[in-house]
Amino acid sequence: MISVYLREQKRYTQKDLCDRFKCTEDKVVFIIRKLKEYGILKAVRASETQRDMSELIDEDIEVTNVEVGGNEYLYVSTFVGVIVIAGRVLKCYPKYLLNKDEPKDELRQVMKVLEKYNSREQIIRMFNDSSESSSFNLLAVLLFLIQDYYENGVYSNTEDIIESNGSGEILWDKTINETFSLLSHNRPYYVDLQTKKRVKNDFDYFKRLHECILTRASQEMKDADLLDLFEITEIDLTDEEMDEFGEDDYILYRIENELSSQFNTRKQLVLKTIYAYIARSGNLYDIDCLSMFGSNSFNLVWEDVCADIMDNQLEKQLGTLKLPKPLKSIYETDMRLKELIERPVWTITGVKANDTLVPDIISIAKEQFIIFDAKYYIAKLDPGIAPKGQPGIESVTKQYLYQLAYQRFIKEHGFKVVQNCFLMPTEGDTVIDKGEASMQMLSLLGLQNIKVRFLPATLAYEYYITGRKMDISILDL
Repeated sequence: MISVYLREQKRYTQKDLCDRFKCTEDKVVFIIRKLKEYGILKAVRASETQRDMSELIDEDIEVTNVEVGGNEYLYVSTFVGVIVIAGRVLKCYPKYLLNKDEPKDELRQVMKVLEKYNSREQIIRMFNDSSESSSFNLLAVLLFLIQDYYENGVYSNTEDIIESNGSGEILWDKTINETFSLLSHNRPYYVDLQTKKRVKNDFDYFKRLHECILTRASQEMKDADLLDLFEITEIDLTDEEMDEFGEDDYILYRIENELSSQFNTRKQLVLKTIYAYIARSGNLYDIDCLSMFGSNSFNLVWEDVCADIMDNQLEKQLGTLKLPKPLKSIYETDMRLKELIERPVWTITGVKANDTLVPDIISIAKEQFIIFDAKYYIAKLDPGIAPKGQPGIESVTKQYLYQLAYQRFIKEHGFKVVQNCFLMPTEGDTVIDKGEASMQMLSLLGLQNIKVRFLPATLAYEYYITGRKMDISILDL
């Protein structure tokens, strides 16, 4: 397989992709069309302005057919993760990694972050959904089977065997009815006790089938150069081949019968996944196969990472918060911090609207009330040069309004310090102080200007993956 690295939000010409994918123009057009169908690639008009942009604006996206030799468009990847298509493995890395063309170590860490971010869904994304069609997501299925194996082992069925004088449970009815007893002082003594022992059946059909598929899945991942990226140890459990288990229809029939008598949730999930794997009978080399693992909205992943490591209190009940002063009686203890923000009233109705301002992150550190906004931007903020790629005016004004919305609560509960801060990812290894975003007319209201901090993504991910909280003092607010 051909392994290709693509940077999120970078602009590529059709020729660039042709060279990277090592294929003809006809084939690259097929791949581009497929990636566009699933929202992975977007087309924009080719211009010098577009080439320098680090963000994709909806108004710039062109809806157009892809033709051979089309040089009037640039193609932008909006995906972070791994895609397998037409014998190519596309390793799509985040846009803030500007100084490496093949950031293998960084992408390996990003895959761990995506695994944790996706784990809460508790489902296998067996199918890729698009506006036009859906296709079997073989990569997600292979990853599930391998990860489930390392967590739970091989599928196994047990059987009960009867032994004489074994170490298992004594079967008294069987012992009394089928063995001889010795009488002593009118009391029976049984020399041979019938016992029950539960053992695993190593020759069970489904155990062997599971081992075969796991070995095959591991080999496919190895051939695609993905074992190392996902930090998976190769699995080699058997030399059996799939045709030794019968025709596909027979295997599916056996799985259906097993499912009807199997009530263990984990085993049911494994059986259903194996069923889908065999029924679809594809492999990662298929020309029409498109499999993916990752996200088209990595900004949401960055928000979740920052919320987790900064110990977001937004969803916490007021009664559980560690406030400088006890909670005032005017507040209900089971109210959440986000519910304190006022909702607009449309006076003619006399009813409050449902929607209102919702900040990303609220952190409470002793006597500090800190309002964070996780911004997935690649901002260029240098002395004497006009800002570029920064959050827009709506982001700045909302951040001021968040503080205004909580101002009464802050004063009533004795917070001495209020901070506002944008958190943006950087590929560096230290926190970078990028000054503040300010608007004088809002600062004059007594509101804090918005600090700007570039947070090392690798450090943030390390905290996120290990479930630790970051010490806010590291930001030097």
